[in-house]
Amino acid sequence: MATQMSLLRGGVSRPWVPAAAGYAALLIGVLDIVKAVVPHVRTSRFNQVASVLPGSVTTLAQAGTLLVGILLIMLAHALRRRKVRAWRAVVVLLPVGAAVEALRWRHPAAAAVSLALFVVLLVNRREFYALSDPRSRWRALWNFLILGTFNLVLGWLLVTMHTHRVIGSPTPADQMEHVVLGLFGLEGPVQYSSEHISDLVYYSLAGLGALTAITTIYLLLRPERPVAARSPEDEDRLRTLLDKYGGQDSLGYFALRRDKSVIFSPSGKAAIAYRVVAGVMLASGDPIGDVEAWPGAINRFLAEARRHAWVPSVIGCSETGGEVWTRVGDLDALELGDEAVVEVADFTLEGRAMRNVRQMVNRVERLGYTCRVRRVGDLSEAEKARIRDAADFWRGTETERGFSMALGRFGDPSDAGCVVVTAHKASGDSGEDAGYGEGADRPGGDISAVLHFVPWGTDGISLDLMRRDREADPGLNELLIVRALQAAPQLGITRVSLNFAMFRAALARGERLGAGPVLRAWRGLLVFLSRWFQIESLYKFNAKFRPIWEPRFLVYPNARDLPRIGVSVLQAEAFLTMDLRGLPFPRGKRAEAGGAIR
Repeated sequence: MATQMSLLRGGVSRPWVPAAAGYAALLIGVLDIVKAVVPHVRTSRFNQVASVLPGSVTTLAQAGTLLVGILLIMLAHALRRRKVRAWRAVVVLLPVGAAVEALRWRHPAAAAVSLALFVVLLVNRREFYALSDPRSRWRALWNFLILGTFNLVLGWLLVTMHTHRVIGSPTPADQMEHVVLGLFGLEGPVQYSSEHISDLVYYSLAGLGALTAITTIYLLLRPERPVAARSPEDEDRLRTLLDKYGGQDSLGYFALRRDKSVIFSPSGKAAIAYRVVAGVMLASGDPIGDVEAWPGAINRFLAEARRHAWVPSVIGCSETGGEVWTRVGDLDALELGDEAVVEVADFTLEGRAMRNVRQMVNRVERLGYTCRVRRVGDLSEAEKARIRDAADFWRGTETERGFSMALGRFGDPSDAGCVVVTAHKASGDSGEDAGYGEGADRPGGDISAVLHFVPWGTDGISLDLMRRDREADPGLNELLIVRALQAAPQLGITRVSLNFAMFRAALARGERLGAGPVLRAWRGLLVFLSRWFQIESLYKFNAKFRPIWEPRFLVYPNARDLPRIGVSVLQAEAFLTMDLRGLPFPRGKRAEAGGAIR
């Protein structure tokens, strides 16, 4: 794709240039920081230059080296991603850094390296064409926290590296106070015997503080672009396509999530919904619309990815969709797992194979639970609110999970065709026993569990949400699915899509007699990962209902992009979130703990 873009722009393609330039900028930035912070790196040549230059000039040159180094490190990743704004910033910083080095060294080898990279960037300017990513003002907060923490660490190193020139014996608390005050441009309690060192520390700390303030204010005040750029007209066009072609893919209705953008084919007869996460342009399911128009939508999708230097990827497409994606986009595909689809006409509780499900359903019903299956459009606003409140309360985490197979809302007037299944038990039977205490209000009243299905064409439904009261009796999920399947004919439903089982084939083959050591080891790893992610549990839960297994695929450009795509998928599905420290944490979810298990 990079080759095609470069050729379209009339230049010779050098796809290695952005990566090499990014790593070179990173290396130069690190060396600049080391030279500015570590005293023994500055040799006697600097002292010879300093003897003929005013002290303030050399001190500011050292502080400037530190700031240029930090900026180059910040821009290196964007340079590797071909961002045109990063290219513009770096071609300005490199001559500035070279000029600073010329002031500091008699033989400016470091300046020559910076100028060489500057020339390379100018000659290959056509390789840097990518536009900026969609953004929000949350990036200003993360910039302040991350860069502020980095400045504290770097400032403390800068202060402690010059302890041999310190007057007295300042404590670590005094040193940190000096750093904090210095970031605000104030003098701290640490005193140096050398005026040059004192000025160097002061200018460096003040420059770091100014850099943090300027970048944070810029990110905060620049015009905000929402992540999802889909208008109400786009949603109307999507619904028109779903009315006509929605039966092709059980994931089609999830394109109506409002945190997804959409791209239409030139004819308007096909569309692809996507979201950009961590530099990955992530679509889900098959394109929506006429199969003949899919290539047009795919080409526009890939062109948009090239414009922004995003990694194009598709999660959860069918075998037909995967074939079109790989043929049109010259991409690769990897089998992710299988979707469980139950044919309503073939479902029965009779027979030995269904004995466990039958016994569990009968036991739960004897405990006094009943089920109701209704279209969402038939619910009153009060009922919608009760179900919504209960589902939110049972979620178990503050983060709403899901992307490829989750709608992310309930009770919207536009979703009247969705199906909701609720389990009920009189509050007198479970009130205090459910853990709410005497006189406590039960979320949702007598509702103990909820299933929510979205339309799959005119004769199918696809599972969106499955949640239950944590204190309710086991087996409610099985009861809800059985009652939904039994009520399906009255609703004109002939097929029901249940959960997606990741790596189902590997789990199934790995436990069979005669499985080889590699397959058994792979299955063992999947079972281990099931402690955090519902891999084995979803497979076993789905298998109870004797479904038809439909394979689903991940489409990607190159094997080297898979780690990055994997992280973006985990972030999109909210398995990987950022805590207050800015560190990624994996978050599992349990089928019996109230989380959505789709």
